[in-house]
Amino acid sequence: MLFSEIIGQEHIINHLKTSADNGRIPHAQLFIGNEGSGTLATAIAYAQYLLCSKNEDAASCNLKCEKLAHPDLHFAFPVATNDKVKKHPISNLFLDDWRTFIKEQPYGSLFNWFQQIGVENKQGQIGVDEAEQVVKSLQLKSYEGGYKVMIIWMAEKMNTSAANKLLKLLEEPPEKTIFILIAEDQEQIINTILSRCQVLTFPILSETDISDALISRNNSFPAEASKIAHQSEGNFNKAVHILKHDSNDIIFEQWFVTWVRTAFKAKGNAAVIQNLIEWSEAIAKSGRETQKSFLHYCLQFFRQALLDNYGAQELVFLETETQGFSLAKFAPFIHGGNIMEIEKEVGDALYHIERNGNAKIILLDLSIKLTRLLHTKESA
Repeated sequence: MLFSEIIGQEHIINHLKTSADNGRIPHAQLFIGNEGSGTLATAIAYAQYLLCSKNEDAASCNLKCEKLAHPDLHFAFPVATNDKVKKHPISNLFLDDWRTFIKEQPYGSLFNWFQQIGVENKQGQIGVDEAEQVVKSLQLKSYEGGYKVMIIWMAEKMNTSAANKLLKLLEEPPEKTIFILIAEDQEQIINTILSRCQVLTFPILSETDISDALISRNNSFPAEASKIAHQSEGNFNKAVHILKHDSNDIIFEQWFVTWVRTAFKAKGNAAVIQNLIEWSEAIAKSGRETQKSFLHYCLQFFRQALLDNYGAQELVFLETETQGFSLAKFAPFIHGGNIMEIEKEVGDALYHIERNGNAKIILLDLSIKLTRLLHTKESA
């Protein structure tokens, strides 16, 4: 992947190229950016630049990097057991899937990756087996005499044992070894890792960048591309899924509408509680990553309703498709008197689901609380 293939992020690309050209390359860098901002794509392009820009056989080097088959380019990413890998999953066992994923979805999310390897109902991680493999890989000398580059994607999914195992390597890496860690949430990276990395923060993509990319890469019509770019919130991955009409948002909207309608009716009506129990059971049967994605969608929906309620229509991009339900009619129920508590409760539910809590109980508890919050009146 070349820098010219990256969407936007010109300032960051210029910084990376200049530092590489001047020989001022930090041995450990942490790329922080939201989903769809291009952190992984940029890391791969940067690795290719380091490995090939001064290589005598640049054409061959670039070809190997394009195929993600360069012997000095290494990857670590979250994995879990699946139908093919029954135990001790490590990234090297999933490289064919990884190459396909990068080729088809270079801006893809962690959930997209888990779908690729068939573990969307599990929570993948970077475990101690992976850390041992990283140490083993980097102990070897560079095959082509230049740099060795290790890209660790979604570094916040590293468990504590794996992180501790990599600490010494990050502190005193072998000669000409470059670490590029990629994460969406800096707060989830343990401080001992964070303090050993130079942090580079990626802004979300502009609507213009996303619109131009949809037109040039996906043959989208300008008017359609502009509308999707506005809906995507700076996330190119989301923009592509909206364009292809395969976004989870359609299913999530159905779940959300059923949820808020039932929760609203449940106050003072014990019979409706049974419907909330059934709803919680249905969502609990989906995978944890799906549940987390749905709760993030709920947060977005509540925020959009708040903006609509307070007349900030130019910031509202959500368009509902459920018959008989409109954002404008729902918006008055979300206001300054309940939005903070709604966000806190949804955030708490996310926290507990991430830590393998019982999803059915967590979602039912959230539903009962929402019943009260939707009926909260805005204070004068």
